[in-house]
Amino acid sequence: MPVSDIKSRPVYAGLKIDETARRHLVAAEGEGALAVVEAFGAAPRALARMTLLYAPGGSAGRDRAATLAALGADTFYVMPSTQTLLVRLNVLLGDAVMGTRLYAAGAEDFIGQATAAGAAFGVSPGSVVAERRGSLARRVQCVHCKGIIENVTVSPVVCVHCGVPLLVRDHYSRRLAAFQGVSIDAETPGVVPPAEELFK
Repeated sequence: MPVSDIKSRPVYAGLKIDETARRHLVAAEGEGALAVVEAFGAAPRALARMTLLYAPGGSAGRDRAATLAALGADTFYVMPSTQTLLVRLNVLLGDAVMGTRLYAAGAEDFIGQATAAGAAFGVSPGSVVAERRGSLARRVQCVHCKGIIENVTVSPVVCVHCGVPLLVRDHYSRRLAAFQGVSIDAETPGVVPPAEELFK
């Protein structure tokens, strides 16, 4: 089966305000800020019920914190990294009330991790409103050593944990928020095609 025929990749419908939500919990990184501005920029009632988390790293061409601050969300946090944003998101999810809608915007790996955080608190992954923006770089799990490799833009890629050259498949694990990488030279050890930049 060709790699591209695998249908496990998530599909993101884009940010749209859930008018029935009591609270909007929005997590954005990098260029995902632009999706937040487009969706919530002309929605003062939603902004009055919004907690917005933003990390400028990751897929950002530039820091968009000032643009997001100008929206006037009820609560706004600028985090120094996506990892600290995810820690704060977990705290907020732990305190969330019924009727809170989770939104995620940014690179695919970020959306996956935010969705997984929600799932740990009982938020159905299908109910997370998400929009992919920015880099196509992938988060990859080596199926051999189970290590995670961040910001992968090429295939094959050498696992930084065990050294196995990996074919980056389109098979996506929602639980891990990562694509799967499998040994590309299992049948012919040492025969590895040159890396191609596929996920820029």
